[in-house]
Amino acid sequence: MKLAINIDHVATLREARGEIEPDPVTAAGICELAGAEGIVCHLREDRRHINDRDLRLLKETVQSKLDLEMAATDEMLKIAIETLPEIVTLVPEKRSELTTEGGLNLTAGKEMYKDYIKELKSKDILVSLFIDPDPANVDLAVGLSADIIEIHTGKYANMRTEKDILTELSKISVISTMAAEQGLIVTAGHGLNYRNIMPIVNIPEIQEVSIGHSVISRAVFTGLENAVKEMLKLVRNKNY
Repeated sequence: MKLAINIDHVATLREARGEIEPDPVTAAGICELAGAEGIVCHLREDRRHINDRDLRLLKETVQSKLDLEMAATDEMLKIAIETLPEIVTLVPEKRSELTTEGGLNLTAGKEMYKDYIKELKSKDILVSLFIDPDPANVDLAVGLSADIIEIHTGKYANMRTEKDILTELSKISVISTMAAEQGLIVTAGHGLNYRNIMPIVNIPEIQEVSIGHSVISRAVFTGLENAVKEMLKLVRNKNY
């Protein structure tokens, strides 16, 4: 399994004081040197953390792969086509939310997403859809010609009883198998941390996890390089 690091929260810390430090572009380089196999950033419409300058420099400097999370808007489509990240992950976006609260509603915007995805793929950009663990979403993703699904693991991460955790894990496992059987690349992310990552790692169809807040939080105490390496040990050792 591969590990991609979301660097949004480095930018969040920078914007808390309106300063130029810490620089998320520098953070991306440290993450890659520590072994991360991808860098993820979310360019939100309100630019609350990552900004256009960050994205431009990330494209120029990231050596692994750059995954741009964004809402399916005309502005973001233009930016994606100009920047040409390796992957675009389409996510829902609300201005009032602290973080992405759930997966895409693919049914409501089916025709819009179809045209949007077609435009991105015409530029050789891989398209990932951030979805809740519902089998219907897998069928919709296939119908929309997506390349990748990223399973929203937020509900799993928020469960507190063993029964509820196992229920959510079962949902994630089922759609991971469904998606892989239909030729989709399967990834997962949201709310994953050093304590809850191993059950996700042990789902064989999931090829990559995207983790941000947990790693950046640990980096405050251990340093960014160490925080990434500690997560990599978990991600690369199944049945830990």
